[in-house]
Amino acid sequence: MVRTLASPNHDARSRGAVVDTLVLHYTGMRDPESALARLTDPAAKVSAHYVVDEDGEVLRLVPEERRAWHAGVSFWRGHADINGRSIGIELVNPGHEFGYRPFPARQMRAFFELAAGILARHPIPPERVLGHSDVAPSRRRDPGELFDWRGAAAEGIGTWPDSFSSPPSPRRESGVRLARDGVGERVRSVQSRLARIGYGIAPTGRFDATTEDVVVAFQRHFRPECVDGVVDAETNRRLDILADG
Repeated sequence: MVRTLASPNHDARSRGAVVDTLVLHYTGMRDPESALARLTDPAAKVSAHYVVDEDGEVLRLVPEERRAWHAGVSFWRGHADINGRSIGIELVNPGHEFGYRPFPARQMRAFFELAAGILARHPIPPERVLGHSDVAPSRRRDPGELFDWRGAAAEGIGTWPDSFSSPPSPRRESGVRLARDGVGERVRSVQSRLARIGYGIAPTGRFDATTEDVVVAFQRHFRPECVDGVVDAETNRRLDILADG
């Protein structure tokens, strides 16, 4: 059952726009009431299509045919107007600022059901089910490393390669660790593979603050057991799998 709580914060999609992206968020506020107040406040100018509460209740704030204002300044695979081509789902969670915690089973079940319906209505491929941190890595951390990306993929929502669980590939040096202020071709390789996956990053060959932000975003989604911004052998291996897929 989906209940409607209309938000005024939306506008028309561009003529002929195709919805091909699903962006997941957490509310990142102290309680659900504060989050809903903000998402429906015309002065805030933010919204999402849906909110999923921790008890499993689903609220529809914006019709899917309209452009909700959830991604902000963002980028993925050559496109900057992510709002114009996406559906946004907010999962109630206080987030890293107010006591980040695991997403309850009831909430995840409700999310799975909601997302499955969205994917049935729109041509959204698995690789375009993204976190807000994927499309805005220097600004956002949600839905974060506690979101069950593997479980979502098992439900047909997003991607989680089976090979993530296999032994590390011997193709790259296991001792290489790239971190801030590194320079050279290994850094450029990391940046190039992140860009092939879809992240907004240029292959400069310098491991700067932007590169670290993008590596952290990649880890939050695809290596949540180790979110430190360091490209170690396992992060490197998972980059290979996704960039070459």
